[in-house]
Amino acid sequence: MNIFEMDNTYVANTYGRFPIEIVSGKGAMVVDSNGKEYVDMGSGIAVNTFGIADDEWVKAVTEQLNTLQHMSNLYYTRPCAQLAKLLCEKTGMKKVFFGNSGAEANECAIKVARKYAMQTKGSDYYTILTLKNSFHGRTLTTLAATGQDVFHSQFLPLTEGFVYAEANNIDDVKSKVAEHKIAAIMFETVQGEGGVLPLDEQFVKEMKQIADENDILLIVDEVQTGNGRTGKLYGYMHYGITPDLFTTAKGLGGGLPIGACVMSEKVQNVLQSSDHGSTFGGNPVACAGAINVISRLTDEFLAEVQAKSDMVFERLSKADGVISVSGKGLMIGIETKKDASAVITECRENGVLVIKAKNKVRLLPPLSITWEQLRYAVDVIVAACAD
Repeated sequence: MNIFEMDNTYVANTYGRFPIEIVSGKGAMVVDSNGKEYVDMGSGIAVNTFGIADDEWVKAVTEQLNTLQHMSNLYYTRPCAQLAKLLCEKTGMKKVFFGNSGAEANECAIKVARKYAMQTKGSDYYTILTLKNSFHGRTLTTLAATGQDVFHSQFLPLTEGFVYAEANNIDDVKSKVAEHKIAAIMFETVQGEGGVLPLDEQFVKEMKQIADENDILLIVDEVQTGNGRTGKLYGYMHYGITPDLFTTAKGLGGGLPIGACVMSEKVQNVLQSSDHGSTFGGNPVACAGAINVISRLTDEFLAEVQAKSDMVFERLSKADGVISVSGKGLMIGIETKKDASAVITECRENGVLVIKAKNKVRLLPPLSITWEQLRYAVDVIVAACAD
């Protein structure tokens, strides 16, 4: 069997894969099994922060792999503690719980919110308010948190206790808060799977005000927006707010599975012994990779991410066949006159890998992509979008 037959025979049919096998790469370049090179503008869906086989990241991970690969949370390990310290120092938060994915991080935040509300207001305060068009994960509970019916219909009944408000409609948020006993408001600053749509700054600030006035926790889902992706260390930093909790994953590990629920002083002690756990959470190798990633996201580096973003927005917003460009930093959605799938295919045929979000072409390149690679990729995308 070739790789395509083997995969189709033995792997669950949950993915619509592109018809190429990626075998290797370096930085923002990947190579398929036929030896063809591509500029990777997806970075594993915002995971490979510094691209493929980054020398510094590989060194950090390999050194840890050769020292201690796993011990469980029955013991202390240095990379886990060091990463938690680094995240708290860079954000002003106080405690971190480590899991393996964004969905797990969001599950943890939901548990913190419900326990906090139960302790401070009573057991009937358990409802989480999220936004329509959001995406928070694929477990039953994070599917319930996701404000898109298309993800719900085949898996009912979902976890109860979630209501949805219109994004950028503060009156709808106020109405839901008045109608329900809300424990937390949870949102992405840029709705990634929903079409790469940033929330309005005023709307976010007003949600923060409502949360503060009603002792409702504010949870920001930074699974895709976090770790430099938007040009700030975390997306909420564009909005002049500090959440009670934020969650992150994807680009945090730079290619290894890790998720984190990061807690403010207000909720730092909500979880106590045996309230939550994760066998692989805080894994030394994954944490070593994440330490390398976070320590390199300096202000200077993030300024260059924003400069690259400005170039891409400027080029694409003027391009023939482009209706609109949305997003922040190097998290970009392109609404095209052509069907997005046709644009994606043409880009792939011309050596550029792009992905999709709803009806849009989505760009999530490694943050370290070179200017030359980025300009080439944009040229190919512009040509593919043209009528």
